[in-house]
Amino acid sequence: MIDSVQLSKTISHALRHEPWLYELELDGEGWVPVAHLLESLRCENKYWETLTQSDIEEMIRTSSKRRHEIRDGNIRAIYGHSIPDKLKRVAATPPEILFHGTSPAVVDVIKTEGLNPMNRQNVHLSIDRATAFEVGKRKAKEPVLLRVRSLEASESGVAFYEGNEKVWLADAIPPEFIEF
Repeated sequence: MIDSVQLSKTISHALRHEPWLYELELDGEGWVPVAHLLESLRCENKYWETLTQSDIEEMIRTSSKRRHEIRDGNIRAIYGHSIPDKLKRVAATPPEILFHGTSPAVVDVIKTEGLNPMNRQNVHLSIDRATAFEVGKRKAKEPVLLRVRSLEASESGVAFYEGNEKVWLADAIPPEFIEF
Protein backbone atom coordinates (compact mmCIF):
# COMPACT_ATOMS: atom_id res chain seq x y z
CA MET A 1 0.00 0.00 0.00
CA ILE A 2 1.35 3.42 -1.02
CA ASP A 3 1.55 6.11 1.67
CA SER A 4 -0.30 9.03 0.02
CA VAL A 5 1.13 11.64 2.38
CA GLN A 6 4.70 10.54 1.69
CA LEU A 7 3.94 10.37 -2.04
CA SER A 8 2.55 13.92 -1.98
CA LYS A 9 5.63 15.21 -0.15
CA THR A 10 8.00 13.44 -2.53
CA ILE A 11 6.20 14.65 -5.66
CA SER A 12 5.98 18.18 -4.22
CA HIS A 13 9.72 18.17 -3.63
CA ALA A 14 10.37 16.92 -7.16
CA LEU A 15 8.01 19.37 -8.89
CA ARG A 16 8.26 22.43 -6.64
CA HIS A 17 11.80 22.60 -5.38
CA GLU A 18 14.50 20.41 -6.93
CA PRO A 19 13.40 18.77 -10.19
CA TRP A 20 17.04 18.39 -11.25
CA LEU A 21 17.63 15.90 -8.39
CA TYR A 22 15.02 13.68 -10.05
CA GLU A 23 16.39 14.40 -13.53
CA LEU A 24 13.11 16.07 -14.48
CA GLU A 25 12.78 18.88 -17.01
CA LEU A 26 9.78 21.11 -16.24
CA ASP A 27 8.30 23.21 -19.02
CA GLY A 28 7.48 26.92 -18.57
CA GLU A 29 4.23 26.06 -16.81
CA GLY A 30 5.74 23.42 -14.53
CA TRP A 31 4.51 20.36 -16.46
CA VAL A 32 6.45 17.12 -16.81
CA PRO A 33 5.26 13.82 -18.34
CA VAL A 34 3.83 11.49 -15.67
CA ALA A 35 5.88 8.68 -17.23
CA HIS A 36 9.11 10.62 -16.54
CA LEU A 37 8.09 11.27 -12.93
CA LEU A 38 7.22 7.60 -12.41
CA GLU A 39 10.52 6.46 -13.91
CA SER A 40 12.44 8.89 -11.74
CA LEU A 41 10.69 7.93 -8.50
CA ARG A 42 11.07 4.22 -9.22
CA CYS A 43 14.82 4.67 -9.77
CA GLU A 44 15.23 6.99 -6.80
CA ASN A 45 13.84 4.67 -4.12
CA LYS A 46 12.89 0.99 -4.02
CA TYR A 47 9.76 1.98 -2.03
CA TRP A 48 8.32 3.45 -5.25
CA GLU A 49 9.14 0.41 -7.45
CA THR A 50 5.47 -0.52 -7.86
CA LEU A 51 4.17 3.06 -8.09
CA THR A 52 1.65 3.61 -10.90
CA GLN A 53 -0.11 6.58 -12.43
CA SER A 54 -3.28 5.33 -10.71
CA ASP A 55 -1.52 5.69 -7.33
CA ILE A 56 -0.63 9.29 -8.18
CA GLU A 57 -4.18 10.03 -9.40
CA GLU A 58 -5.59 8.54 -6.18
CA MET A 59 -3.22 10.66 -4.09
CA ILE A 60 -4.38 13.79 -5.92
CA ARG A 61 -8.05 12.84 -5.67
CA THR A 62 -7.97 12.11 -1.91
CA SER A 63 -5.67 14.94 -0.83
CA SER A 64 -7.17 17.49 1.55
CA LYS A 65 -5.27 20.21 -0.35
CA ARG A 66 -5.13 20.27 -4.12
CA ARG A 67 -1.37 20.63 -4.70
CA HIS A 68 -0.94 18.76 -8.02
CA GLU A 69 -2.83 18.23 -11.23
CA ILE A 70 -2.62 15.80 -14.13
CA ARG A 71 -3.64 16.73 -17.67
CA ASP A 72 -2.95 15.05 -21.01
CA GLY A 73 -0.37 12.64 -19.53
CA ASN A 74 1.50 15.41 -17.73
CA ILE A 75 1.66 16.42 -14.06
CA ARG A 76 2.58 19.63 -12.25
CA ALA A 77 2.53 21.20 -8.82
CA ILE A 78 -0.10 23.94 -8.84
CA TYR A 79 1.71 26.30 -6.44
CA GLY A 80 4.50 26.50 -3.87
CA HIS A 81 7.48 26.53 -6.23
CA SER A 82 10.89 27.67 -5.06
CA ILE A 83 12.69 26.83 -8.30
CA PRO A 84 14.63 29.73 -9.83
CA ASP A 85 12.60 30.36 -13.00
CA LYS A 86 9.13 31.78 -12.60
CA LEU A 87 6.30 29.69 -13.95
CA LYS A 88 3.85 31.41 -16.26
CA ARG A 89 0.63 32.35 -14.49
CA VAL A 90 -2.58 33.94 -15.69
CA ALA A 91 -3.65 36.94 -13.62
CA ALA A 92 -7.16 36.70 -12.14
CA THR A 93 -9.40 38.93 -10.06
CA PRO A 94 -9.16 37.85 -6.41
CA PRO A 95 -11.88 37.87 -3.79
CA GLU A 96 -12.30 41.10 -1.84
CA ILE A 97 -10.37 39.80 1.20
CA LEU A 98 -7.67 37.16 1.58
CA PHE A 99 -5.68 36.09 4.64
CA HIS A 100 -2.06 35.28 5.45
CA GLY A 101 -0.74 33.56 8.57
CA THR A 102 2.78 34.39 9.67
CA SER A 103 5.21 34.56 12.57
CA PRO A 104 5.04 37.48 15.02
CA ALA A 105 8.80 37.87 14.48
CA VAL A 106 8.30 39.23 10.93
CA VAL A 107 5.35 41.58 11.52
CA ASP A 108 7.53 44.71 11.78
CA VAL A 109 9.22 43.89 8.46
CA ILE A 110 5.82 43.26 6.82
CA LYS A 111 4.55 46.61 8.14
CA THR A 112 7.31 48.43 6.26
CA GLU A 113 8.03 46.15 3.27
CA GLY A 114 4.73 44.32 2.77
CA LEU A 115 4.46 40.60 2.00
CA ASN A 116 7.19 39.20 -0.21
CA PRO A 117 7.59 35.64 -1.50
CA MET A 118 10.82 34.99 0.45
CA ASN A 119 12.15 31.63 -0.82
CA ARG A 120 9.14 30.92 -3.02
CA GLN A 121 7.97 32.43 -6.28
CA ASN A 122 4.79 33.97 -4.91
CA VAL A 123 3.15 35.13 -1.71
CA HIS A 124 0.56 32.55 -0.64
CA LEU A 125 -2.80 33.83 0.57
CA SER A 126 -5.78 31.88 1.91
CA ILE A 127 -9.46 32.42 1.25
CA ASP A 128 -10.37 31.87 4.91
CA ARG A 129 -8.96 32.59 8.36
CA ALA A 130 -8.77 28.92 9.39
CA THR A 131 -6.53 27.92 6.49
CA ALA A 132 -4.28 30.97 6.99
CA PHE A 133 -4.02 30.17 10.70
CA GLU A 134 -2.98 26.56 9.96
CA VAL A 135 -0.36 27.79 7.49
CA GLY A 136 0.87 30.30 10.06
CA LYS A 137 1.25 27.55 12.65
CA ARG A 138 4.02 26.10 10.47
CA LYS A 139 5.94 29.31 11.15
CA ALA A 140 5.04 30.01 14.80
CA LYS A 141 3.23 28.38 17.70
CA GLU A 142 1.06 31.52 17.98
CA PRO A 143 0.83 32.92 14.44
CA VAL A 144 -0.33 36.38 13.48
CA LEU A 145 -3.25 36.51 11.06
CA LEU A 146 -3.07 39.23 8.41
CA ARG A 147 -6.09 40.48 6.47
CA VAL A 148 -5.27 41.49 2.89
CA ARG A 149 -7.56 43.84 0.95
CA SER A 150 -6.87 41.86 -2.19
CA LEU A 151 -9.51 43.27 -4.52
CA GLU A 152 -8.40 46.81 -3.70
CA ALA A 153 -4.76 45.78 -4.25
CA SER A 154 -5.70 44.16 -7.57
CA GLU A 155 -7.50 47.30 -8.69
CA SER A 156 -4.29 49.22 -7.86
CA GLY A 157 -2.20 47.00 -10.12
CA VAL A 158 -1.07 44.12 -7.88
CA ALA A 159 -1.25 40.89 -9.89
CA PHE A 160 -3.06 37.93 -8.30
CA TYR A 161 -3.19 34.35 -9.53
CA GLU A 162 -5.53 31.56 -8.50
CA GLY A 163 -3.59 28.67 -6.97
CA ASN A 164 -6.47 26.36 -6.11
CA GLU A 165 -9.86 26.61 -4.43
CA LYS A 166 -8.27 27.71 -1.10
CA VAL A 167 -5.04 29.43 -2.15
CA TRP A 168 -4.37 32.61 -4.10
CA LEU A 169 -0.93 33.82 -5.13
CA ALA A 170 0.58 37.26 -5.63
CA ASP A 171 4.02 38.50 -6.63
CA ALA A 172 4.08 40.77 -3.55
CA ILE A 173 1.59 42.71 -1.41
CA PRO A 174 2.46 46.32 -0.51
CA PRO A 175 1.90 47.17 3.19
CA GLU A 176 -0.94 49.62 2.50
CA PHE A 177 -3.23 46.70 1.60
CA ILE A 178 -2.48 44.69 4.77
CA GLU A 179 -4.42 44.92 8.03
CA PHE A 180 -2.60 43.75 11.15
